[in-house]
Amino acid sequence: MPPKAEAEMKTTRYFREQVMRKRPYIDPAWCAAVIAAPTRQETQPDGRVRFWGHIQPPGEEASRTLRVVTLADGETVHNAFFDRGFRKDEP
Repeated sequence: MPPKAEAEMKTTRYFREQVMRKRPYIDPAWCAAVIAAPTRQETQPDGRVRFWGHIQPPGEEASRTLRVVTLADGETVHNAFFDRGFRKDEP
């Protein structure tokens, strides 16, 4: 049975089968938190929406920036990864 946060969150097949397989350390609850209160949000030319937010992974001293990409509806998670190139001073 999937974790509760993942069961309530809409996801694409790509996210479930590829992203979670390649990045099992990403907690789906983090994705939901970033979408609910993003540090930055922008719409891509293809209509998908990027959300950035700061996450404090357990056992790590510093927070990390998680980028979550949704479909155009802004809620169906398609991709998620730690964005090492995020600069908060960029628009």
